[in-house]
Amino acid sequence: MAFDLTKSKVLTFDVYATLIDWETGIFKQLAPLLGRLPPEAEYFWGLKLREIKTWLLKAFGSAERKFQTENPTMVYSKILEKVFKAIASELGIDITEEEATAFGGGIGSWPAFPDTVDALNRLQRFYKLVPLSNCDRASFNNTLAGPLRGVTFDAIYLAEDIGSYKPARSNFDYMAAHVERDFGFAKSDILHTAQSLSHDHVPAMEFGFPPSVWISRGADEHSMGLRLADVEGRVNLGATYSTLGEMADAAEKAFGASK
Repeated sequence: MAFDLTKSKVLTFDVYATLIDWETGIFKQLAPLLGRLPPEAEYFWGLKLREIKTWLLKAFGSAERKFQTENPTMVYSKILEKVFKAIASELGIDITEEEATAFGGGIGSWPAFPDTVDALNRLQRFYKLVPLSNCDRASFNNTLAGPLRGVTFDAIYLAEDIGSYKPARSNFDYMAAHVERDFGFAKSDILHTAQSLSHDHVPAMEFGFPPSVWISRGADEHSMGLRLADVEGRVNLGATYSTLGEMADAAEKAFGASK
């Protein structure tokens, strides 16, 4: 039986990786370091660009998880500063505080996926739209003013307000409680929609949310995050779409058919 998109009232979203192409944004910010590699960084000289990109993004993901776990109340822009310093140090590159601050403040330059804005505007005809993001308010506002210009969310739940980072239970408890407070909808009315399996779909199942929607974004080609086979039995996916645009197409068809 096909998954029924018409039963949900609220779409809750991961933002960076689902709506925003953060791999492209992060690599663009990290790439200038490659021109400053010291001679002793012999490992990198024989790598292809794709292999270097993979290394950088995996280093980013590892450092990000470490610093978010150690500093759950630190705003995300400051987490990024620490990540940048850690990667530069591992590469043997000296950087300035100004460079680290610029990296931490660069979130608003990360591009949206080409389908994102149109898909959100179409989905808003059928659902309340609510991001659940590990971002901070200032950085998220930069994203709204930049790549997500033209999108209106019905509520915004951020790690800075919650005091912890996904995949912590507190973030998902906060989301469920505030959806009920803000809109009068129950946990069973929420359809969590995300690319990240580890940060979103695993905890969504663990903490008792309805089946979620995976926006895969070409996951087999991505350098960051888990593959579906890695979380077998730990996620409850109602549907999978390659892009948010595909989900919007499916929702329009489902709601049209339900009238």
